[in-house]
Amino acid sequence: MPQTDTSALHRKGLLITAIGGLSLSFDIPLIRLAQGEVWSVLATRSLATFVTAIVAWSVLRFVLGKRIALVPGPLGVLIGLLYGINSLTFVLAVFNTSTANVVFIIAFTSMFAALMSWIFLGERPSNATLVTMAAMVGGVALIVHDGLESGNVFGDAMAACTALLLAMAITFSRHSRMDMGFVPLVAAIFPGIAALILLPQTGFQIADPGFILFNGLVMLPLAFFCLATGPRYLSAPEVGMFYLLETVLAPIWVWIVFSETPTTQTLVGGSILILALLAHSLWQMRSKARAARQGDAAAEFPFTG
Repeated sequence: MPQTDTSALHRKGLLITAIGGLSLSFDIPLIRLAQGEVWSVLATRSLATFVTAIVAWSVLRFVLGKRIALVPGPLGVLIGLLYGINSLTFVLAVFNTSTANVVFIIAFTSMFAALMSWIFLGERPSNATLVTMAAMVGGVALIVHDGLESGNVFGDAMAACTALLLAMAITFSRHSRMDMGFVPLVAAIFPGIAALILLPQTGFQIADPGFILFNGLVMLPLAFFCLATGPRYLSAPEVGMFYLLETVLAPIWVWIVFSETPTTQTLVGGSILILALLAHSLWQMRSKARAARQGDAAAEFPFTG
């Protein structure tokens, strides 16, 4: 492939994935702006996402003639359940601790995934990854300790469960090698039904439902689609860096709109997380680029040495 084409595809991947990460960063602010009761918000958000998934799948299947499985096989069902429970724990975290605590703790997902890949898939993390994990454990410990002092232990625990469940879903998806693109969106039906059952007797209680409908119908599907498409054009470390946009931007949006200022201890712990992940991602990209250059040199001079 010509160099110009490769460069153009890389720029396309950067744009698509940046849109995904930016869209995801508005999830928590839109939940907060809806000003609703927790089960009402969860039901509306989840069912709206499910509707968008079915409409998109129908367009691809019946209009464009592309045969795509909504949930591929029994493993797809398991992964869907993980994503569904993940949505439940995420919303509970948003309602029970600060935005900064939620996004900083969820940033630990990548390290959970690396650990699970080591345990279940035999993919031992590099020494650099292990060092990064140790630094992130320290950052999360600071945030959780702050949550204990402020009485937000349940919310912090739900955020940690969210990171763990998401890491499990990613690990099983990687193991399956199947297209799981629609699974996270379709799985929204599970928390949606659960939330409907748990609704208060007075029914839906959302002051501004337009915000949560916009989130479920547009922003979340856009975010998941773009972030799932990014790996077609970018390396995994590059895509991973765009997930950090939510970690960085969501507390900023909440601070601007709601004047919710993170505590000093949370900011220190979050800074450790972000810097550790950023350094690790940059190191991975540099290592892959070096390996690619060495591979090109070996292909050009196959008998050297």
